[in-house]
Amino acid sequence: MAQDVKPRIRIPAQVKPGEVFEVKALVTHDMESGQRRDAAGALVPRRIINRLTCAYNGRPVFDAALEPAVAANPYVAFFLKATESGFLDFAWTDDDGTVYRARQAIKVG
Repeated sequence: MAQDVKPRIRIPAQVKPGEVFEVKALVTHDMESGQRRDAAGALVPRRIINRLTCAYNGRPVFDAALEPAVAANPYVAFFLKATESGFLDFAWTDDDGTVYRARQAIKVG
């Protein structure tokens, strides 16, 4: 099954130095548990996003292991402290080894 995976990131347009802000991340993904059967009765292979990582200007700031019980289109929110302008780099890893990436600029000032 071909799937159009679309990461979406939400952060404030600008944050003050030292300000704690919320990061919201969502990826469009079906999250097949491996327990469902197709129309022919064969098991649909497990295919889930099993890890989400985020780096702030190259430094890891968030790492989450996701399990089969996570719903389709997993949404994760977490908080960061603003230190400098730059980029947040996200990576969602699928069971098959595919990595979906997104980059979001962050403006501190």
